[in-house]
Amino acid sequence: MAKLNAFYKCEICGNVVSVVEAGVGQLVCCGQPMTLLEEKGKDQEGKEKHVPIIEKTDAGIRVKVGSIPHPMESEHYIELIQLIEGNNIVMGKRLKPGDEPVAEFCVIHTENLKARALCNIHGLWKN
Repeated sequence: MAKLNAFYKCEICGNVVSVVEAGVGQLVCCGQPMTLLEEKGKDQEGKEKHVPIIEKTDAGIRVKVGSIPHPMESEHYIELIQLIEGNNIVMGKRLKPGDEPVAEFCVIHTENLKARALCNIHGLWKN
């Protein structure tokens, strides 16, 4: 059974799927079950370059990835930054190599927000 708002990755071709509606079926790609990307956090190795940091701004929220800026090279980069409240994804920003690992979100309600970032090599990270 797939989990709502979870990410799954194919270990063969590298496809990544985000679950919008969870069902009872199993996610399969290239003939095998996809791997659930577990959220990593502040206690894991590599946290300095991967854990998202939320900052309030005059316009809303800024999320930067890592206390040390994450590389944004073609071989290693942040693919996505999401802002989450409870079980709901509020907003997201796709990134590509060469971009700054930062997302600006114009939101009015800034309490109880969490962020997560998807690294193309090291997986899914939460603050």
